[in-house]
Amino acid sequence: MSDTSGTPVRGPAVARGSRRQAPPRFYFSLRSPYSWLAYRDLLAHAPDVVELLEWRPFWEPDEASARALTAAGGHFPYVAMSREKHLYILQDVRRLTRERGLEATWPVDREPCWEVPHLAWMAAVDAGRGQEFIARAYRARWQEGQDICDPSVIGALAVELGLPAERLAGAAHDPHLRERGVAALLDVHQDGVFGVPFFVDGYDKYWGTDRVSGFVQCVRERLLGGRGKSGKVNAPRDLADTVARSSDAGHAGGCG
Repeated sequence: MSDTSGTPVRGPAVARGSRRQAPPRFYFSLRSPYSWLAYRDLLAHAPDVVELLEWRPFWEPDEASARALTAAGGHFPYVAMSREKHLYILQDVRRLTRERGLEATWPVDREPCWEVPHLAWMAAVDAGRGQEFIARAYRARWQEGQDICDPSVIGALAVELGLPAERLAGAAHDPHLRERGVAALLDVHQDGVFGVPFFVDGYDKYWGTDRVSGFVQCVRERLLGGRGKSGKVNAPRDLADTVARSSDAGHAGGCG
């Protein structure tokens, strides 16, 4: 899997006539349990499609990023979550993870700044380790219960991956990475992304873990001539991971 799938973080605007030729895009979030599950399903059951993806980050911007996004003509599709929806998601994620041989609860997020892990991912992409960072950050959050918005946690993950700890831990304070982050959020706006996981292939858009199979089929038919694995992308049932028990303060509207 090439780290070029993670770059450019923001490419030039896709002209209408060339949209069909654009690489398929996966909007992922290191915060979302649904994005994590879709990521695992893709790696387990559609590695041929994973090789073709352009990876795009999605996260709730902090005040500075939100102001810059507005100034660039974009906005983030924030919808506050009701208590009822939060309780449903807790139940739904528990159900989906157990189907995959996982036992899920929720990491602790105290005043999170989601630029911390997502801009660190961009720094990891620059070093050719974007995919390794995604895998390690997901494991830290959903299987170890770590707070990946804590710069010290990101610094420790960087050390494990052989990356410069100071650069990744301080990514949210890097002006250049901040600019790239706003450009990435502008992509979210321009592609009409309102939740994750979100997939775009040409003019076709897919939202949620239950749309992974349709996205995979579309990409295989368009780019692989129908080659590759056939059938649905089913939840893996042979994974023995355990997610650390903790709690979460909630999530904005959309899919996880």
